[in-house]
Amino acid sequence: MSTPESRVKAAVKRLLETSHVYFFFPAANGYGHAGIPDIIACKNGHFFGIECKAGKGKTTALQDRELERIGAAGGTPLIIREDNLHELKEALDAH
Repeated sequence: MSTPESRVKAAVKRLLETSHVYFFFPAANGYGHAGIPDIIACKNGHFFGIECKAGKGKTTALQDRELERIGAAGGTPLIIREDNLHELKEALDAH
């Protein structure tokens, strides 16, 4: 059974695949980096950190920290929900 957040992740995955973007889901098994976004992507040499949330789900302080670090390093941090998938499309189109 899929959760609302897993449906957002699936929609993001479909968009990335159809846009021919390199991406992966970092391992969340305790060996990774705390707060890392759900999906890491790269298009034309540009880095994207994509955090997927459903409904009114909020990012954690660790997730906020990592998204800020991605932006400070010149990448594009995104929080994608069911109702703003177009923001990811626009960001991809800009690169």
